[in-house]
Amino acid sequence: MAAAQGQLSDGTDGMDDAKEDAGHDNTAPPPFRAAVDALRTARLRPQVEVEPTRAPQRLAPFAHALEATVVDGDQDLADGRLVLLHDPAGHDAWRGTFRLVTLVRAELEQEMAADPLLPEVCWSWLTGALQARGLTYGEPSGTVTRASSHYFGGLAERPSASQIEIRASWTPREGLGGVPDAAAHLASWCDLLAQVAGLPPAGPGDASVVTLPQRRGPQSR
Repeated sequence: MAAAQGQLSDGTDGMDDAKEDAGHDNTAPPPFRAAVDALRTARLRPQVEVEPTRAPQRLAPFAHALEATVVDGDQDLADGRLVLLHDPAGHDAWRGTFRLVTLVRAELEQEMAADPLLPEVCWSWLTGALQARGLTYGEPSGTVTRASSHYFGGLAERPSASQIEIRASWTPREGLGGVPDAAAHLASWCDLLAQVAGLPPAGPGDASVVTLPQRRGPQSR
């Protein structure tokens, strides 16, 4: 599985500085354990492969991380990482005790990458995925980055490539017992991944959603 690398926005550095998952630590508070358990109940598209990964250690007292890849046959179309953070004492910047942090990336057709409205569109996909499932959230923050690679010398035969990267974080609304609807947030995040990967809408109700075309020359798994 291709794992997203790098640091996240909103001051959430250290994405790659990891520790063992604290989701099943008996010392973890019940709201955090309940949120982690809820992640396993999310119903996801079959093209999105999700698995636990090591969580960053300095962002919050408790953290649980997942990585995902959007797969079509033997091709990886997009990948990302989602981290659930919990600070029982609360966090002024979060305005809550939970925070979700994500990194999503995919390669693009160069024509699409040149669209000046692409960053705004990609950010709207994130907020739209949350709103489509009726989720309430606060303090959203993030960046959308376009990057192009051009190859020279011994790599000159490789075609130029463009990539989109979304780094974001938001505070999920806490429900009964101070537990957010982690499963719904995970499902929304996977909706975003599928959209960035260029998959068609999942159902008739999503027919109006505009998605990115699949990247040129997807890499084999």
